[in-house]
Amino acid sequence: MSTDVGLRPDRLAAALSAAAPVRLGMVSSVVGLGVEVAGLDCGIGDLVTIGENPGVDAEVVAASRTGVHCMPLGRLIGVNAGTPVSSARKPLLVPTGVGLLGRVLDGLGRPIDGLGPLQSPRMVPLDHPTPSSMNRARITEPLQLGVRVIDSLTTVGKGQRLGLFAGSGVGKSSLLSMIARGTDAAVSVIALVGERGREVREFLEDDLGPEGLARSIVVVSTSDEPALMRLRAAFVATRIAEAFRDEGADVTLMMDSLTRVAMAQREIGLSAGEPPATRGYPPSTFSLLAQLLERAGTGERGSVTGIYTVLVDGDDHNEPIADSARSFLDGHVVLDRKLAVAGHFPSVDALASISRVASRVNTAEHNRSAAFLRKVLSERRSVQDLLDVGAYQRGSNPLVDAAIDHEAAINSFLQQPMTQQTPIDQTWAHLDRLIRLLGAP
Repeated sequence: MSTDVGLRPDRLAAALSAAAPVRLGMVSSVVGLGVEVAGLDCGIGDLVTIGENPGVDAEVVAASRTGVHCMPLGRLIGVNAGTPVSSARKPLLVPTGVGLLGRVLDGLGRPIDGLGPLQSPRMVPLDHPTPSSMNRARITEPLQLGVRVIDSLTTVGKGQRLGLFAGSGVGKSSLLSMIARGTDAAVSVIALVGERGREVREFLEDDLGPEGLARSIVVVSTSDEPALMRLRAAFVATRIAEAFRDEGADVTLMMDSLTRVAMAQREIGLSAGEPPATRGYPPSTFSLLAQLLERAGTGERGSVTGIYTVLVDGDDHNEPIADSARSFLDGHVVLDRKLAVAGHFPSVDALASISRVASRVNTAEHNRSAAFLRKVLSERRSVQDLLDVGAYQRGSNPLVDAAIDHEAAINSFLQQPMTQQTPIDQTWAHLDRLIRLLGAP
């Protein structure tokens, strides 16, 4: 073998890297959720390993003249002042590819379903540039979700970002499972962030089922895991969806919930020394939400349709995270507790829900049909107090009369069993029959 082969630049660089001395820092303090490390030359986002055999991975989240502040990706049992820390000097890599379909991953993209290693994954860096606003394709096509009330009255376009806003126990996860089974997107990526451990398996086996899981990739980080792991789960799921979009696929990204992502960032920001601002959330929380949500949407080809659940605090839809998320999203679906208590599923408040792209992705005829049903529902709601006390005079409003006479037909359209998915052409045909029954001009 000639000597010039052994001295190729890539081999020489690899040999020099392997022979370079390993520089170690050490833990200077462990306070709350964070670890202060001195003696390492690291930047924000770098990975470090605390301890040895095997050690605990951590990420640098803040830096100062005296050292760096790290947040662990595992438990800190046994770590104390003086524990050695080494720098990995490489970015966090995320697996992508069709071999991930039907698999369940943790917050770092590692399989946790007991089905063995991933099949030929392509590893990509977690960080990925947001598509340029001038290079994004416009949203012009509707995306079928299989849920009648959303497909008709709050139509979602391919590449749209939609929020499901509700308090706890109102049916957000069940609605997500319906969408995962009923969407016509090629791939579904589902992120369960901050979920109870008990609910994960129930969601996979009962709500999602084998049919939904077969064309889905599920990323899980339960509520007992470190805040950084929960935060990373959201970005890992987003990065997997982006990889499919870059190949030209239409992807549905579902995240439950965006609020718990914000809570994880709040823990990280406060631990790193950020001042609390609105209701204890540091300023970085709101900038991080914008960064996360902007990564979904259309690209030059392909799309990521983002559907994010937002857990509103005390059913207050104007609390900081809900209000901030609404400003970034392209529409919102409101789930109402009164409807849920009455057994109305999905418990979607059609009048409080809106899609900002529905008028552009639907035909003019479909827009007129949806607007007429909304008008009937609005007129009925405006006289609800009179109906409750028996003071409404029949004949004073033809639309209210029609809503009362055909209440069962309206509810039959708005309600839907969780196991049922309705193709979008059948949804519009059903709506057309309903509005003719209601006396549409």
